[in-house]
Amino acid sequence: MSKRAAALCGAAVVTAATLTALPAEASALGTATTGSRTVRLTWKSCATKDHPTLQCASLKVPLDHRRPQGQKITLALSRVPHTARTYQGPLLVNPGGPGGSGLKLAGFVARSLPAKVAAQYDVIGFDPRGVGASKPALNCRPGHFDPVRPNSLPTTPAIEKANLARAESFAAACGKKYAQLLPFIDTTSTVRDMDAIRRALGAKKINYFGYSYGTYLGVVYARFFPERVRRLVLDSVVDPTDVWHEANLNQDVAFNDRHRAFLAWVAEHNATYGLGAGPEKIEASWYAMRAALAKKPAGGTVGASELEDTFIPGGYYNGYWPILAEAFAAYVRDKDPEPLVEAYEDIGAVDASGDNGYSVYTAVQCRDADWPRDWRRWRADNWAVYEKAPFMTWNNAWYNAPCAFWPTDSLRPVNVANGTLPPVLLFQATDDAATPYEGAVTVHHLLARSSLVVEEGGGNHGITLSGNACLDKHLAAYLTDGTVPRGYGEADAVCEALPDPEPTTATGKAASAPSNGSALHGLLGFRH
Repeated sequence: MSKRAAALCGAAVVTAATLTALPAEASALGTATTGSRTVRLTWKSCATKDHPTLQCASLKVPLDHRRPQGQKITLALSRVPHTARTYQGPLLVNPGGPGGSGLKLAGFVARSLPAKVAAQYDVIGFDPRGVGASKPALNCRPGHFDPVRPNSLPTTPAIEKANLARAESFAAACGKKYAQLLPFIDTTSTVRDMDAIRRALGAKKINYFGYSYGTYLGVVYARFFPERVRRLVLDSVVDPTDVWHEANLNQDVAFNDRHRAFLAWVAEHNATYGLGAGPEKIEASWYAMRAALAKKPAGGTVGASELEDTFIPGGYYNGYWPILAEAFAAYVRDKDPEPLVEAYEDIGAVDASGDNGYSVYTAVQCRDADWPRDWRRWRADNWAVYEKAPFMTWNNAWYNAPCAFWPTDSLRPVNVANGTLPPVLLFQATDDAATPYEGAVTVHHLLARSSLVVEEGGGNHGITLSGNACLDKHLAAYLTDGTVPRGYGEADAVCEALPDPEPTTATGKAASAPSNGSALHGLLGFRH
């Protein structure tokens, strides 16, 4: 254990907070009564090769929960049913976003947990309102991210004007296509959907496991319905006190640090990539590559903005580092743009599913909280951050810029402080860029009976069920019988991070065996 880990954790001890198991019954038909109306879920097989027991269903919920007899929308659900005699109820899972599809996550979680643990739960995935297979699904402006976009760095009035026009056009398209829906695409509406799912499952309480933005869903649900929470797992924790404008500015600084960690890794493996042994030199080469692509996009598709789109995922998950380093080296050292184009197509490009995810992302974030409506504020804030963190700042600003023109009023952020919950388990990497470490500490303080497990030195976003046995041991113990670690420092338990990846071999295979992380991060996506 490092000195920092010791300071975080103190002398950790483990206590058990075992909760009474729910009755051992769950049929293929879930029922719940709302007023005089009985809601029924009919589960049908939607099995895949990887998930042979996966089932699917749909649930109609009110568009406006204040008017339960009004217009309905449809939520898509998935389930891996429990098989053990001991049944601990439904475990709802969410991959984040906003805008992430949760249908496949149910199968992943059920397969990745220890078999004895997964067997005790109905693992429930769902596409939140507006997402994926739920109806209607939003797609405000198809092709919004088609290459080549304007340079994200607004060094001239013309470039700034072009980017502003894109942002304003996206907001206008959303308002025109979904005027009746947008006032109800927000976090609080989604957590009320989650409670409708609970009722339809016939459960008095739910267990919940959320990643990234899914952690915010979890704490807001717990604030609205504390008596209906049985167990709550939050991995890579959103700071609920700075949603969403400040959160994105804080992300920019953290992603810059994470990008520099990648460049240092490239320098460490200079024998493979040949870009130099000094991180400063490699950083200069990266920004020179960016400047060149702003003038002449690689393959006619990868300009400066697309380059950023390609490398930002490396800030979420270091499993992409070998691919990114190879593309970087091929362009700079060998004057070969093809690997860079391939990396963009594999990692950075946005397809129809991404268009849907971005539409819901903007709808939720722009509705959830106040954003500056005066572009001068955006300009000042982002140039100030850019001076110390140039990697992602302006790319991220334009990603969120539709909120400056959003056609709905905003809500107030939810105060999630909670002293009435059962024990809650938090997981956080110290160097996570998407949800910086301080946010997890904040939530740890706001949830009176929470325990925080820290991955010391880890930089990935989404860290459980990714190959770290220490983290997964705490997760399994909690889901088995409610056991949580209790320590005396800032964290209740500390796990060492997994080592960074090795460069790929001459055959194109990773030098070390791939972990479960690549599968998880394929489900979580980016921009959480």
